[in-house]
Amino acid sequence: MFGIIDRYILLEVLKVFSAILGTLLLIVLSMLILRTLEEVNVGALGSDLVVRFVGLQIARDISSLMPPAFFISILVALGRMSRDSELIALSACGLGPRRIYRSLFYLALPAALLTASFSFALRPLVVVEIQKILHQRKDQVNQIAGIKQGRFYQHEHGLVTVYVEKIEDKKLLRNIFIHDRREDRIRLVISETGLRRADEASGDHFVTLLNGHRYDGIPGQADYSIGAFERYNLRIEPTELEHFKSGKRASFQTKELLGSQDPQDQAELQYRFGSPLAIFTLMLLAIPLTATSPRQRASGRMFLAFLTYFSFFNLQRLAANWFETGVTPSWLGSLWYQGLILVLVLAILLPENRWIRRLMRRSPPSDPV
Repeated sequence: MFGIIDRYILLEVLKVFSAILGTLLLIVLSMLILRTLEEVNVGALGSDLVVRFVGLQIARDISSLMPPAFFISILVALGRMSRDSELIALSACGLGPRRIYRSLFYLALPAALLTASFSFALRPLVVVEIQKILHQRKDQVNQIAGIKQGRFYQHEHGLVTVYVEKIEDKKLLRNIFIHDRREDRIRLVISETGLRRADEASGDHFVTLLNGHRYDGIPGQADYSIGAFERYNLRIEPTELEHFKSGKRASFQTKELLGSQDPQDQAELQYRFGSPLAIFTLMLLAIPLTATSPRQRASGRMFLAFLTYFSFFNLQRLAANWFETGVTPSWLGSLWYQGLILVLVLAILLPENRWIRRLMRRSPPSDPV
């Protein structure tokens, strides 16, 4: 039954969890903004995409931030209760680690469900959107409104073909070829130089050809008209990504990964399971890593807690890579690191765990032989 002690412990942990998660988000946000502004500064990303791009990356990483924030919040909250002798008082009243675990479970369960929703449903959608932006950004230095140097570009359902041999300084075009079949007479436009221009009012992009030649006519007929021009404008539409398909498995829907026999698909699926499962694994480690009395030296446990934190999340990606490449057998999976860390930490703390010593003192002595 949910009691006063449960509410008190949950409130203490929840307050710290909110503060730590907010701090981690601010740190990640500042790093992403700086990195994104560098991309904008070199012209590899449009300034109008900064907020959206950063927001998508935060949504992608939120499932990875939840487990460490939850782990640290339990350590901080229980550490404060230990310094104020509250854990000793709870133990004297018969409320040992089992009761604390039960209280923490009330918070761990919704946190794990929320993390699972981020990991299974939100993350693949966000990764697809990020890949779309990265695809548009790729070769942006040599790309003008959907045109890349050295490639043929078609729009208006293939009626207009544009070719630019070289793009300099992101605006100056060299050796432009335009084949226009939108009218009855086919138009061929050739120019050695051109410029890219954007209409500030409409946002449309134009290619302006300078001092070129135009040929109008129908192939097979002699009535061709040839003319020279000083300026020739053509509106260019940006490349559409309506049917964009990302090749990254992080963008695959969870239902696509279920039942797949591909080791990479299985590794990605187990990686998504790892974040919500880490909530419970780290919860089990938090109480043994907390000094139960202010008289106990907490420096060793704190060092072990930080070592556990870094080992846990470094092994997470390492285990996934080993599973993908076949280093570890398929039956072992890629979640073994959570059990390994749990066993190692409990084995290290076993000699000084007072609840274990109390249990051993209560055990009846063995009969002499």
